[in-house]
Amino acid sequence: MLVNGWSGSGGDCFPFYFQNAGLGPVIGTRTWGGLIGITGTPPLVDDGSVTVPTFGIYNTKGDWIIEGHGVDPDIAVVDDPSLMAKGGDPQLSRAIEEVLKALKKNPPVDVKKPKYPLRAGK
Repeated sequence: MLVNGWSGSGGDCFPFYFQNAGLGPVIGTRTWGGLIGITGTPPLVDDGSVTVPTFGIYNTKGDWIIEGHGVDPDIAVVDDPSLMAKGGDPQLSRAIEEVLKALKKNPPVDVKKPKYPLRAGK
């Protein structure tokens, strides 16, 4: 999964769960760390509103997580602006490299299609 500092809210939470489930490496730079919820938006006299952070997220050990720090990648890769200006994408290139390594280590199994069952009765 590719992440960077622009990943916030669900872009913080999803990589956290992806990483904790061991589904694959998180690649890139640390996420933003903006994962706190609001409830209610009291109106103001000028038709504006106020939002107040009221709840955060914690893990199964009872520790507050993500908010104010973000999710650290398993593999740190900075998007180099000079490479990106030339059409490169360092994070995507590293992700492709990791996928190819994983496929070499665990090649897909060739599953043969079974014969169709006889359903016409006997």
